Amino acid sequence: MKTTSTSLIEPHGGELCELLLTGEALDAAREAALHYPSITLTPRQICDIELLLNGGFSPLRGFLNRADYDSVVEDMRLADGTLWPMPITLDVSEETARGLKEGDKVALRDQTGLLLAILTVGDVWQPDKQREAEKVFGTTSTGHPAVAYLFNEAGDYYVGGTLEGVQLPKHYDFHDLRRTPREMRALFEEKGWDKVVAFQTRNPMHRAHKELTDRAAEEIGGHLLIHPVVGMTKPGDIDYYTRVRCYKELLRYYPEGRATISLLPLAMRMGGPREAVWHAIIRKNYGCTHLIVGRDHAGPGKDRDGTPFYGPYDA
Repeated sequence: MKTTSTSLIEPHGGELCELLLTGEALDAAREAALHYPSITLTPRQICDIELLLNGGFSPLRGFLNRADYDSVVEDMRLADGTLWPMPITLDVSEETARGLKEGDKVALRDQTGLLLAILTVGDVWQPDKQREAEKVFGTTSTGHPAVAYLFNEAGDYYVGGTLEGVQLPKHYDFHDLRRTPREMRALFEEKGWDKVVAFQTRNPMHRAHKELTDRAAEEIGGHLLIHPVVGMTKPGDIDYYTRVRCYKELLRYYPEGRATISLLPLAMRMGGPREAVWHAIIRKNYGCTHLIVGRDHAGPGKDRDGTPFYGPYDA
């Protein structure tokens, strides 16, 4: 496990939890995984595992066990009291769950069969999804995309446990913009940036966005990280290929040396106030000291009856 010791803001929990194996341990894990049962991860789980393995979800060291899950759902904290607002769970089918027990090793693979990590099983349980929806998202309406996913797509059982990372998920675009937390921190140190405000976005930026981000960086006496989500966002959003080209073009309108861009492989939950706290923790892990929280931050809009899920300034 690597640790950071820099002049930048500390990662959440005090340590950047990078879970990727190296050297002989990595070779041994690859060999051992040939004899383990496998789980093929969903697109959302692949987003989650990337941020678990690269330290973006520090201080997590795997998918939440039951005690941590219950505490996060009820109190927005891990069982040890550390602030963490969003349950990061490995959902599986009943058939898969019944074949697992504490201490088992499972190979986690992408949809092509590529080995990403090995999970050591801690807990296997059937969650109360109604309770999770109400507590985390404030609604049980399937008009909320995360609730619809929870009720209609996610497996009925959760598996908690620690991860040993083999490799990060593969990407085939924008390689120069896909920085890990350690890489982002190294860039900030190289540039001498110790005050950085992050801008979370899942949409193209317009003139007002440019102005408010520029002013935010100026107000803190620091710099700006445009940190768009390129994982799963709200259904109907503009694809990230188009958005990233817009962000890159916009960079040249900032004062020289003011701003940079990096892509975040996050699967958003559209969880409003809870998600705003989650976004801040993630950016802290990337080395940012501030986060711009927007109007109806990470909100999914309105329910089918026209009622907003969250107030515009709840976050």
